[in-house]
Amino acid sequence: MEKGYFITGTDTNVGKTWATIALMRYFKSQGKSVVGMKPVAAGCLMLDGRLQNEDALLIQENASLQIDYDLINPYAYELPVSPHIAGVKDPVRLDHLAVKFELLKALADIVVVEGAGGWYTPLNEREAISDLAKVLALPVIMVVAIKLGCINHARLTHQAIKQSGVNCAGWIAVCTDPELLNGDENILTIKVGVDAPLLGVLPYRESADFNFFAEQVQI
Repeated sequence: MEKGYFITGTDTNVGKTWATIALMRYFKSQGKSVVGMKPVAAGCLMLDGRLQNEDALLIQENASLQIDYDLINPYAYELPVSPHIAGVKDPVRLDHLAVKFELLKALADIVVVEGAGGWYTPLNEREAISDLAKVLALPVIMVVAIKLGCINHARLTHQAIKQSGVNCAGWIAVCTDPELLNGDENILTIKVGVDAPLLGVLPYRESADFNFFAEQVQI
C-alpha cells in the first residue's frame, strides 16, 4: 500500500473533502493509522485567534491522532478566491509544504492530502496544484462531480494529470446533482474513457454520511 494519496478534482466544489474523509475512514477501517492534510485553503474564518478552514478542521477531526492545525493547513487565507490571489502577501512555498508533509508522514501509516480547486489551480505566481503533487510525490486520486459536463472535465483533468508525469491511482465519482439525467451512463462513459480505475461512487446525499461513504470506496 502507498504511504499516501493526493486528492485533486475536476473543479472546485466537486466533493474533494467528502472523498478525502471517506478515504481516511476507509483506511482506518483497514487498521491503518491515518492523518490528512489540506496544504492550502482559501475562504477561512477567524477562529480562536487564527484563520481556519472548515474542510481542514474536518480533516483534523478525522485523523487517527491529534494533530496541530497549523501542520494540517499551513496556508490559511481569508478571501474565498484562488490561492495565488488570496495569498499575495504570504505566497505559497512548496518547500515549506514539503517539510510539513514529511512531518505528517512520520506520524501515520497513510497521509491523505487534499488539493485546492483543480489540477491547474495556481498557488503562486509560478506554480500550481500540479507542481505541489509532483513535489509530494504521491499517487493522485481524481474526484469527479457527476453533473452536466463531467465527462469532458474528467477526461481533460485525467489527461493533464498524465501529462504532469505523476501516477493517477484512480478516480472517485461524487454524485452532486440529484436531478441529473442518466447519471449511471455518465459514470460508465468516464470509466470507459479514462485509463484509471474507478475506486468508488459516492451517492448523492444532502449532508455527509462518512461511514457510508467509506463503505463505497475500495483501493
